[in-house]
Amino acid sequence: MLRRWSAAILTALCGVLVAATKISDGAPGSAALLLALFLGLGFVLSPLAFPRSSPADADLATTTAPDSTADDRPIVYWRPGCVFCLRLRVRLGADAARLRWVDIWQDPAAAAAVREITGGDETVPTVVIGGHGHVNPDPSWLRDQIVPAAQS
Repeated sequence: MLRRWSAAILTALCGVLVAATKISDGAPGSAALLLALFLGLGFVLSPLAFPRSSPADADLATTTAPDSTADDRPIVYWRPGCVFCLRLRVRLGADAARLRWVDIWQDPAAAAAVREITGGDETVPTVVIGGHGHVNPDPSWLRDQIVPAAQS
């Protein structure tokens, strides 16, 4: 659990230290601004910036299994603190809710599925669409893949 929050906690602590330094230098306005900036960055790096993680089913995650998810949504394997996952989440915007987000640090079966797809690495984001895995896909490509599915 702590590992999932480590980047966010470290960022918030750095913000507190920077703000304390600014306050001791006699600049409370810039201290408040920097603290808000660091806390915002901490939120972005936390698991809270992503849709609620759902557990992955082992048979859904493999590249050889047919895409038989109960809700037929593509699966995005991610982990907190990953800038590439954050980029994907931000660039997808509201379309991110159409995907199943699975935190590999919270679900060991998901981490194993990612290792199988990537050849032994835990490279995220890894997206499974139609039973095929895609490592760090371009957000515009992924949006094109999920929009037609939503229109049908």
